[in-house]
Amino acid sequence: MQLSRRRFTLGALAMGALGSFTGTARAAAGHDYTSRETFDLFDKVFHESGNGGRPTDTNEHGGLAWGQSYVLAGFIRMYEAYKDTHYLDRFITNVDLVLANRDSVRGVKDHRGLSLPAWRAMAPYTAGLVTLKDAGGTPLLEVRTALTYADNAVATVRAGTAEGRFTLEVRNSRTNLVATFPDLSLDPAAPDYAVRRIFDAFPTPTLVTARELRPSPAGDAAPVLGATPFVSQPVVFTVHTGMITYPMASFAKTVFRSPRLLAVPKYRSKAVEYLRAARDAAAVHDDEWRQTEDGHGYFVWNKGTPLGNDGAEQPTNQSLALGQTYAELAAATGDPFYLDRTRRMARTFARELEVDADDAYVWTYWPTFGKVYSGFAKTDDISEYTPSSNPGQGIEDLSHGAIDVEFAAAAFRNRLFYQGQDMARFARTYSRNLATTGTDGIPTAFQRVNGTGSTTSAGQYLQAPRWMAVAQWDDTVFSHSRSIYDARAVEPQLGSYLGCVAYLNWHARRGS
Repeated sequence: MQLSRRRFTLGALAMGALGSFTGTARAAAGHDYTSRETFDLFDKVFHESGNGGRPTDTNEHGGLAWGQSYVLAGFIRMYEAYKDTHYLDRFITNVDLVLANRDSVRGVKDHRGLSLPAWRAMAPYTAGLVTLKDAGGTPLLEVRTALTYADNAVATVRAGTAEGRFTLEVRNSRTNLVATFPDLSLDPAAPDYAVRRIFDAFPTPTLVTARELRPSPAGDAAPVLGATPFVSQPVVFTVHTGMITYPMASFAKTVFRSPRLLAVPKYRSKAVEYLRAARDAAAVHDDEWRQTEDGHGYFVWNKGTPLGNDGAEQPTNQSLALGQTYAELAAATGDPFYLDRTRRMARTFARELEVDADDAYVWTYWPTFGKVYSGFAKTDDISEYTPSSNPGQGIEDLSHGAIDVEFAAAAFRNRLFYQGQDMARFARTYSRNLATTGTDGIPTAFQRVNGTGSTTSAGQYLQAPRWMAVAQWDDTVFSHSRSIYDARAVEPQLGSYLGCVAYLNWHARRGS
């Protein structure tokens, strides 16, 4: 049976058991996760490996956003910890490679045909498309699947039971899910007209929708029989842009605030360059921004964007990822534009926070004011790729929640929003809700910020050190997340692990 959150926090830590366990495990592992030697080793091994998330990768599958972004943030934290410009030099080397992979530099385009100064992504995140054509090659019908890993899906057209009819099957080999639509017609007047039948059947297991491509549809058309793989569509995600540019904006702020660094031409010129790059990338999402007269702001996915829940508000963490960049740009430049947007987003997030019985903050993955949280029907005409949606009221998880907390801490550090009491409540979210031990006695963490969910998901508990931004308000955030790494002898397989080791160094060196 797992220790309760209360017992872990007030029992194990008070008795010093965690500190004893940590020392033993660290000795066995051979890594001190608070030492720069460990970070430097991880840096070398990771970048010499074949793992995804290196700076030379594209972001087609999210490698830069969910790999290299943590490395870049780690270099910033290591510089803050040790004031050694070696980490700024490492940062510059990697950022220059990342910037060389912007869509505008590579000459690639998003789903709208735009080549932008940001980083597009495709599978596994976006909807997949197939165009069904007649024997002469004329496009007839666009078939879409909004299920993730759309590039693993295939549309198969088979003969129907009568002339002018066909059967459509959409199967995803990764998920082993399939939707079948028998005896469809391309006659808009027919009761089995494909677009209408597929829409009426939604949601099917593979989340299929269809769009008519003929300017003047008639009933004498039929698609060619056979199988065609879906192609995931390229989309520039707000969350990816935010994760990648946040460290760039932090670099610029760091240099602009340091006369010593500003006096070095290399750092001064790179700060100007990276500031411009972060601003340009952030501006890509201006058409997704929404704000209210009462001072709130957030991002949406515009209707028609090829992904699930287009037309709805983005998850809290996806908005706040770019909010991180706004907060640093505001601090670096004093520009009222970024000040206003940061405060609007902070105000919106603050409205989402509930205080639980342990005086800790709890919040949901989807914003409570949004359409996905409440759910929507086909008659609401909200989304093209997801015509209807059940309510999505799940609690935020540890890993995505770390983005939210990082944003709040950046707004606090830059004196833009939030108070010390807010930071203390975020810290208690970790120490009183997330921190626990498993049945084997090894420190781990709950999946969700209210202290529920799995404790065995490495994708969650190994991201624990990313909560270090609020550790100064409760040292359990540091000691417990460090013990998770000690207990598992973590090696540098992922970029996020480098970022976590940097954060452990950063807190351990605080005040030194």
